[in-house]
Amino acid sequence: MIKTVQLFLILLVSINTFAQQTKATQLKDAISNYDIQDSVSIKTRDGATISAMVVRKKGDVNPKPVILQYTIYVRDKDRDMRAIKESADHGYIGVIAYTRGKRFSPNEIFPYENDGNDAFDVIDWISKQKWCNGSVGMFGGSYNGFTQWAACKTMHPALKTIVPYVANRPGMGLPMENNIFINPNYEWAFYVGNNKYLDTLTGNDRQRFRKMQNKWWQTGVAYNRLDSVDGVPNKWFQRWINHPSFDNYWQKMAPYQKDFTQIKIPVLAFDGYYNDSQNSSLYYLRELQKYSPETPAYLIIGPYGHFGTQRGGEAILYDYKVDPVALFDINKITYQWFDYILKNGNKPEMLKDKVNYEVMGANEWRSAASIDKMSNDFLTLYLTTNKSGSFYTANPKKPSSSKYLSQEVDFSERRNSNNDYYPDPIIRKEIDTSNGFLFISEPITAPILINGSFIGQIKASINKKDMDFGITLYEVMPSGEYFHLSYFIGRASYATDITKRKLLTPNRMETIPFSNTHLISKQLNKGSRLLIAININKNSFSQLNYGTGKEVSTETIDDAKEPLKIKWFNDSFVKIPILK
Repeated sequence: MIKTVQLFLILLVSINTFAQQTKATQLKDAISNYDIQDSVSIKTRDGATISAMVVRKKGDVNPKPVILQYTIYVRDKDRDMRAIKESADHGYIGVIAYTRGKRFSPNEIFPYENDGNDAFDVIDWISKQKWCNGSVGMFGGSYNGFTQWAACKTMHPALKTIVPYVANRPGMGLPMENNIFINPNYEWAFYVGNNKYLDTLTGNDRQRFRKMQNKWWQTGVAYNRLDSVDGVPNKWFQRWINHPSFDNYWQKMAPYQKDFTQIKIPVLAFDGYYNDSQNSSLYYLRELQKYSPETPAYLIIGPYGHFGTQRGGEAILYDYKVDPVALFDINKITYQWFDYILKNGNKPEMLKDKVNYEVMGANEWRSAASIDKMSNDFLTLYLTTNKSGSFYTANPKKPSSSKYLSQEVDFSERRNSNNDYYPDPIIRKEIDTSNGFLFISEPITAPILINGSFIGQIKASINKKDMDFGITLYEVMPSGEYFHLSYFIGRASYATDITKRKLLTPNRMETIPFSNTHLISKQLNKGSRLLIAININKNSFSQLNYGTGKEVSTETIDDAKEPLKIKWFNDSFVKIPILK
């Protein structure tokens, strides 16, 4: 028995030794297949240093197109190296460069602020290398999506295409949405800014930031003192909070207005209906369509979240079972696109037209010539004062006389929150009716396809100078369950111009238009109804607007002595895009 065990142990050691030797050989072979420059330093025009890595196939001396990723997320030992090797495996030169201050760069880290100019300098350096044939393509998601658009702020002639996934647009979507600062970017600043790599310990400390958030909510201190509540200075947060308007600070980070006229290169973008920063990503495409309609810009979008989009979808999203046809190979399509643009290959088969979208509930892909042409009509619903069970009616006919519903919000009361708009879960059995108002339509008599972003106009008067409000759109299915379709949160004082605040006049009826809502495609079946929730935004997950007219980040619970009183008028309406 002992001898058998000894033989087994000897055999096990031999197997392990062989496995280690095989792994080492495979690693050596893998390394020998590539020429790797892992410590490249690129000087910018203003004297900063950008850290980068370059991978080429071993022995390949012919100049090739370059695939560039430009990111603040430093994972150079594994994920990043695999990604640029993959570019080499597809017949390109793989390059990854890191935001100023990251990895081996000695400079300070300020997310967003220098990436446009620095990306230009990185592309310029690449274009002058003997292994580059003069063509550069970029791809990547989230922050890496933003850096691609930032690179288009001043177009370098070597940049031939970009492939942004769920691209961020600083100042629009994050760290604020429609001029309301939201909380997730507060902790993200430490995650990317605390060191040259990633501060995963801090980034994963959910308990710390939830405690900070709840303490701020309960004590009612000013929003700009979040870092005092946290006990750790946050210089990035303080920098952002000083720019509540979409001013020059945000405008200069990426293309703005006429900057889009110079973007003539092909674009392939990916996004998701439930991507938190969808309005950032689609902003770029909408502005490109507006200022440079001849630019060939394509979009693939479906029922995905922020991270799921970057993986080609996920089978279950917020407890919702995604249509099987919605899942796709994003990596394959990305390189098909690069081959199409940079090597005169075939266009990816999935791109039937400029906008390619999966219809939730129909398990099918459709296409359209543009975002606007996804729909050909609107279903207009007025928010009436007529009761309908627990709700009020949403009626396609404009009311014949002016009436209103009254709401009062006490900001000093912290036991309850308003505006439960977040789509998790997507399908729910119950809905909060304790505050705000909900308006329900009649059952639809035939299936309809909701396609695009809802818009509308609120008529309201308040006793203060400002308010933050939310509108959420649901499908009430024949089963009685609620399917979250889309939402909007925004600040009334920026409704007509996100660059300039215009306070409301107390006790006067104001017209407050809204747009920039989340795009959706969903098949509604006969018997379904539409439900519109309208509410004041009062919760611990974002800034709290007390309505004094002062800078919102400086307001405190002392400004809550008088409750906010709102009159929601019945000629307010929501327009829902449909495809007939």
